[in-house]
Amino acid sequence: MKKAKRLLFVFLIVLMVGFLAACGGKGKENEDGMDEEALENLNEKDLPIVKDEITLKFFTAKSDISSKIDWNKLPVWDKYKEMTNINVDWSEQVHMDSLAEKRNLALGGGNIPDAFFAADISNTDLFKYGEQGTFIKLNDLIDKYAPNLKKIMEEDPNIKKGMTFPDGNIYSMPGLRDNDFLSIRIGARPWIDETWLEKLDMDMPETTDEFYEFLKAVQESDSGVVPYSGVNINDLISWVRGSFGLNNTGADMIDLDPDSDDLRFVAASDEYRQMLEYVHKLYDEKLIEQNIFSIEWGQYMANAGEGKYASTVFYDPSLTFKGDNFVSASALKGPNGDQMYTGVIPPLFNNGQFVITDKNPNPAATVRWMDYFYGDEGARLMYMGIEGESYTEENGEFKYVDEIENAEHREQAMSEYVPWVGVNPPGLVKKDYFTGSEASEASLEAAAKIEPYIPEELWSKFTYTKDENRFMNATGTDIEKYVNEMRDKFISGDESLDDTNWERYLKNLKDMGLEEYMDVQTEAYKRYSSN
Repeated sequence: MKKAKRLLFVFLIVLMVGFLAACGGKGKENEDGMDEEALENLNEKDLPIVKDEITLKFFTAKSDISSKIDWNKLPVWDKYKEMTNINVDWSEQVHMDSLAEKRNLALGGGNIPDAFFAADISNTDLFKYGEQGTFIKLNDLIDKYAPNLKKIMEEDPNIKKGMTFPDGNIYSMPGLRDNDFLSIRIGARPWIDETWLEKLDMDMPETTDEFYEFLKAVQESDSGVVPYSGVNINDLISWVRGSFGLNNTGADMIDLDPDSDDLRFVAASDEYRQMLEYVHKLYDEKLIEQNIFSIEWGQYMANAGEGKYASTVFYDPSLTFKGDNFVSASALKGPNGDQMYTGVIPPLFNNGQFVITDKNPNPAATVRWMDYFYGDEGARLMYMGIEGESYTEENGEFKYVDEIENAEHREQAMSEYVPWVGVNPPGLVKKDYFTGSEASEASLEAAAKIEPYIPEELWSKFTYTKDENRFMNATGTDIEKYVNEMRDKFISGDESLDDTNWERYLKNLKDMGLEEYMDVQTEAYKRYSSN
């Protein structure tokens, strides 16, 4: 009997110890659910972020270029550790090709880090794991501990709208493009070979008709030069769609109907059909390179380098294929008087680039750690590295050291000092510290020409409820895929744009569920507008 009592006593002690261990992972919490010991160690302002050093485990994506670089030895992170007293253990450094698989394994297998960095998490997964509690809510943490990001959100309400989910919560800290750095938000832009304008005694085209006339004149010169080419048809569409009054909020499939201010499905409008007729005319008359739907990047670059194109939509030709004769074009005025440039992304580039998990015992310190990169100094550290080691500054201009600038493989050399190469990290991209082709003098001049024609308001991507996500990932994806497939067929002439075929196309959209698609978008837009 005594032996049984002793065994029962030992069992209860073991059970109690186990219970205390299970409940004691984060220590005592305050009324906001924050670990009191972690908050006592936190400096709410200035550096270092914490008084006594802490270690956080991060999961990150890595590009081909930086895949062999161990971020635990990267100079930028060593420097930031000295500044903050936070040691980041880059415990999982995942190649882009296996990012989705490794990220899902981490989330599904319980090997969850303290934070996911540059992990490209979709809005669907942000909401899913946010509702489950795996990704913690950041609203109050950003409000209290992220002054740089908070300021940006206040200056551009569309950023906060795009970060906020249907339950009113924010689950991530995004990748942002500076509002003042328009060039990087345009990406590929229109260029025309100036030598052809001179040969033909023509001015820079300012209307869709004048652009057609230029292409026709190049073709009739019998030179063998292709009037227009690009790496895809999408870039040309992005340039001319604003000439037909389309995509007036920057979004791809929906915009605001100018006649009613209701949501409009762009690809079912009369103006969209008119745009297709214009681009089809260019293609049908062989003013557009005929293999543009399948051309490979290498083939395009080789042809462009040999001077075979008179116009294109691409990145600065002087840097990409030594096209020094190319000058930038602007938005074209269309047949109805519309003149917009809508092929531009909003400042909220990627929502799911930094999330903090419920395994993190120091969320406030982690938010402070990330917020630094939404400020000027942090952007410089992320993109330029350490002064004297990876860059120099003279008269307000920042330049990588000669060892990087003159390296045979420049991006590889950069990746040995800074983490951003090929990754699209969370934080803010600023013009002064970005060295890609979008920051070249010609690209900045091109952006300045285009700027007057950018819509006043550019929407961030909408966020959807669980049921809406289910619909958009199934029926919505099918509708959008059908639109893009039919767009290419209409342009190439594989499908006629006559009344009968156009009505059949519209009926197919209706039968696929376009009405419900627009109902979902309308509800999402109402929430977006009220955020």
